[in-house]
Amino acid sequence: MAALVYFKKITEDSDAIVYSFGEDPSEIARHLTMDRSTRRSQPDDGSIDYSFLKASRKINAMYEQANEWPERGMSVS
Repeated sequence: MAALVYFKKITEDSDAIVYSFGEDPSEIARHLTMDRSTRRSQPDDGSIDYSFLKASRKINAMYEQANEWPERGMSVS
C-alpha cells in the first residue's frame, strides 16, 4: 500500500515555518510548525502520526539537499 503526504508552506518568520500537510492535495488542513534553528517540528493539533512524520522528514530532507526551506512538496512510500 502506498502512502502519500503533501505539504505546502503557509507562513514563516525568523524563528519558525508553518506548513500545512495531508494525504489529499485539495484538503491539506493539518499544520506543523518547524523550528528553524533545531529543525524539529511539532504538529499543531498534537497528533504525532504517520502523516506528520512523513511530512516532517521530507521537509527536513529537502532542506538538507537544497539548503532552503521548500515551498511545497510530497512524500511517497
